[in-house]
Amino acid sequence: MKSIVSLLLAVLLTGCVSTSRSHRVAGPWDLSLIRHAPTVTHGQRTGLVEELYYEGEPRNGKPTRVFAYLGRPATNSNRKLPAMLLVHGGGGKAFREWAEHWAQRGYVALAMDLSGNGPSGPLPDGMPDQSDQSKFRDFGENEVRDMWSYHAVAAVLRGHALLRTLPEVDRKRIGVTGISWGGYLTCIIAGIDPDLKVAVPVYGCGFLGDNSYWTDKSLAAMKPEARQLWLKNFDPSQYLAGVRCPTLFLNGTTDFAYPLDSYQKSYRLVAEKYRHVDTIVGLPHGHIWTFEEVDAFVDHALRGKDPLPYIVGLRLNSRTATALVSTIVPLKSATLNYTTDSGVWQKRNWKTVPAHIQCAEVMAELPPGRPLTAFISVTNERGLRVSSEHFVFDAPR
Repeated sequence: MKSIVSLLLAVLLTGCVSTSRSHRVAGPWDLSLIRHAPTVTHGQRTGLVEELYYEGEPRNGKPTRVFAYLGRPATNSNRKLPAMLLVHGGGGKAFREWAEHWAQRGYVALAMDLSGNGPSGPLPDGMPDQSDQSKFRDFGENEVRDMWSYHAVAAVLRGHALLRTLPEVDRKRIGVTGISWGGYLTCIIAGIDPDLKVAVPVYGCGFLGDNSYWTDKSLAAMKPEARQLWLKNFDPSQYLAGVRCPTLFLNGTTDFAYPLDSYQKSYRLVAEKYRHVDTIVGLPHGHIWTFEEVDAFVDHALRGKDPLPYIVGLRLNSRTATALVSTIVPLKSATLNYTTDSGVWQKRNWKTVPAHIQCAEVMAELPPGRPLTAFISVTNERGLRVSSEHFVFDAPR
């Protein structure tokens, strides 16, 4: 068991590794341009957090600005610090409190606005707004760089370039996390930016054209050629195979926007040694940045602290599911989470029952009903939880 743990720790501590361009798809983004440090205008600082504006992507041939909060720890012992990019979701903004959360934990953190707003409302020189009408409007090949997704990804990449210029930041220890549409953006960014060392998309995923809140709504309302162009350029499924850093995918079983089938197809594009999963029964959807699992996952990748438990393998038969778990901190509990419902993911009723822990193995007895969708969750003695991927047993024909 010790050898397995050592191997996993070596993989996780490695973080992102450089890959040839042939293995990484950049889409419409010119990485050589976007990764140059943007021009910055500094504003008021209150406590640990400073307001600032930085140069965004041109829009309609005119320059733009991105508003952001930059959080820094209160004290610095002249040691280089890790840093995080914080990417908000739909209906969100640059959250001062989010930047402060990471600053209090010893990180430099940049929480940027991706709706064309400043601290008091819309900027006259801001990026496109974040409405569905803006995200999913009809467009042609010559308008790809006018779309919200293009500007939003570019703003985060430029934010990464900004962090890399700060004298207190260790440019080799920078990560990204995003919530909802920010999770969607995190999936793209982690796939195209080779310098990130950890990524945590919360809720957001790819395969939005297959199954998502927008499949039969905003995407369906687009002209077929525009929808195809959107999926080609802006669906994370085009980029996730390029991820080369530890990535934690965190989602709820009945999320209204990003259902588990599209979520699983998304994280399975990421090499197994990099992907980690935490599926939570009944998780509400919102701008929640207080997940201790996210903090601990990032702390391990960027500061070398103890890792989350890691489910190494899952063995299945018709009666049992057995998970092999690698963990430094002993396990406290384990559960089988399951539903025998089918149809729309958001309407399925999930149940949770205890599973049995013996040394490094967790065994759960499967209920007899079919179809069956289930996964195992484990929690260590520090209260940190991860899960297996979900698995499906179809009803007999």
